Amino acid sequence: MELRHLRYFVAVAEAENVTRAAERLHVSQPALSRQVRDLEDELGFALLKRTAKAVSLTDAGRTFLGEAQAVLLRAEAAVRAARAVAAGGCGELHVGYAPSPTVRLLPAALRAFQTELPMVRVKLHDLSTEEMLDGLRRGRLQLAVMVRPTRGMLRGLCFEPLVRDALRLAVAPRHPLARLRSVPLAQAVAEPFVGFTRKDYPEYYAMLDEVFAATGRQPRIAEEHEGASSLIAAVEAGGGVALVSQSLASSAGDRIRLLPLTPAPQSLVVGTAWLDGQTSAATELFLKCARAAAGNLDR
Repeated sequence: MELRHLRYFVAVAEAENVTRAAERLHVSQPALSRQVRDLEDELGFALLKRTAKAVSLTDAGRTFLGEAQAVLLRAEAAVRAARAVAAGGCGELHVGYAPSPTVRLLPAALRAFQTELPMVRVKLHDLSTEEMLDGLRRGRLQLAVMVRPTRGMLRGLCFEPLVRDALRLAVAPRHPLARLRSVPLAQAVAEPFVGFTRKDYPEYYAMLDEVFAATGRQPRIAEEHEGASSLIAAVEAGGGVALVSQSLASSAGDRIRLLPLTPAPQSLVVGTAWLDGQTSAATELFLKCARAAAGNLDR
């Protein structure tokens, strides 16, 4: 008895018609009938009652159907488990991410990856930029989905840009600037700023310097925060304004206002990073899924 025999029998039993089952399996009707009869001959009892127009299960066939379906499901699970190990070398893929900038990209990439390799468990790690880069170099992470770091920070790593995210000035709803349609850079730089911690997000301060370079001034940092949630709360409370990406709107809602800057600075680049020469089949598949998710965002 082979899995093929079980598959053919289950198809006929579920369709209750040999012709429809043959069409579903893409085999000829005579070949399908012969395989099911071979199975019955091997078992020594009838599984199906046959008429000119339909087939139905015998009592023994009903019992056998449930067991055959369970065997086929178990065989499929075994294949998925083996494929996961062969593809990834392990059952887990550790991915670092920055929550706000990746909110549009990461969920779609994850869904596509888990559909392809459901037996590989993706473990997400919400980390700062420095922590992600260190995790990649130490092998604790296989991939990171993040804002592009500076070139010097990427030593020994690869980075692939995927999407762009417009920069905005975050202000409290009742801040005087909130009534403007857009904020000139020269006017924005005069405000106290709320930023991320310099130690964990050095690229954020490089970005601030670059954005406001044309004004001849550097923003005054009034507060530093470890993550987006506390930064949103600080801006909402009036602690200052902040330079953030448009994707922060999905986390902040109407708690703050995000205003365009004039002239508009270059958008943030969000992509994936990995250790040079250290990809597996699983990481390659995740990269493929991330590229596809980014492509769908651009449509």
